[in-house]
Amino acid sequence: MKRVSARAYARAGLLGNPSDGYNGKTISMIVGDYFAEVTFAEASVISIEPAEGEDTTFLSLSALRDRIGSQGYYGSERLVKAALRRFTDFVANYPDDALKKLNHTPNFSVSIRSSIPRQVGLAGSSAIVMATLRAAMQWFDIRIEPSILAALTLSAERDELGIPAGLQDRVIQAFEGIVFMDFSKEKMKSLDGLELGDYRLLENMDTSRFYISYSTHGGEPTEVTHSRLRERFQAGEQSVVDAMQQFAALAEEGRNALVNANWNRLHDLINANFDLRRSICHLHPHHIEMIETARGAGASAKFCGSGGAIIGTVDDEQAFQELQQSLAQIGCYTFQPQVGHFQ
Repeated sequence: MKRVSARAYARAGLLGNPSDGYNGKTISMIVGDYFAEVTFAEASVISIEPAEGEDTTFLSLSALRDRIGSQGYYGSERLVKAALRRFTDFVANYPDDALKKLNHTPNFSVSIRSSIPRQVGLAGSSAIVMATLRAAMQWFDIRIEPSILAALTLSAERDELGIPAGLQDRVIQAFEGIVFMDFSKEKMKSLDGLELGDYRLLENMDTSRFYISYSTHGGEPTEVTHSRLRERFQAGEQSVVDAMQQFAALAEEGRNALVNANWNRLHDLINANFDLRRSICHLHPHHIEMIETARGAGASAKFCGSGGAIIGTVDDEQAFQELQQSLAQIGCYTFQPQVGHFQ
């Protein structure tokens, strides 16, 4: 019986915009320690099983209401459905042989598992969408190159589900490694209705001094932070418009620091990135505490994404162990990420 599995990994935003829907620039890295995996298995009808650990039962209506109040209307099933719909629409524009594959390939059941911590800004939702698309590519034997795959993932989330997302997370999950992304107006282009930027892989970078730490208390959905910020940007609020230009400049300088292994400068740029974000956003007190605790231990620190996880640099192994201990005292798990190409 036919069976295929595909993965997409967590990511951490290293420098640049908090999201990339502002014609800015950013650097992100893949985090190979955590992933979403989607499996297709031959079946008589198409069906979607909830992700492992995703509770769809409730003791009462009050419990259901409280869950929605704290976590919103979230779940892996909607992400898989959106991915499969966008995949089907995309393949409809392929040559006839692709449509034949779509119409003459057996049905399948979909199962999902994810080790990516929820709602801490490590891109767990986009990982499920991309893993679904990769599984579909295998199942139907259809090739989609990384920049298109990233744009298709974004389209599933933003256009199908109304999630106010940007390309950044999807690009790094499509290419993996470390990628510098340029979304400036002169670099953006459209292909079959999909948005593409200019992407540069930063190869053979030393990543030994990076750490990531996430709160075991969780965070808040990315939609909460990014919706408000995008509204202010689109309204032309000067502080936000100016900040986006400064974020882009930090990413540009950060690329040079990475290439030259200038850790002292990278330390300062990471801290400056967070300070700029803090100047324009209202941030959760626990997330600020994470940053301040890391800095108090001598590390640099900024958010990986919307909040709940941080990334930065440490000087050596002893400094990392001290950082681990400090962050553990406020309920955080800290590790040194695996960065590479896993596909």
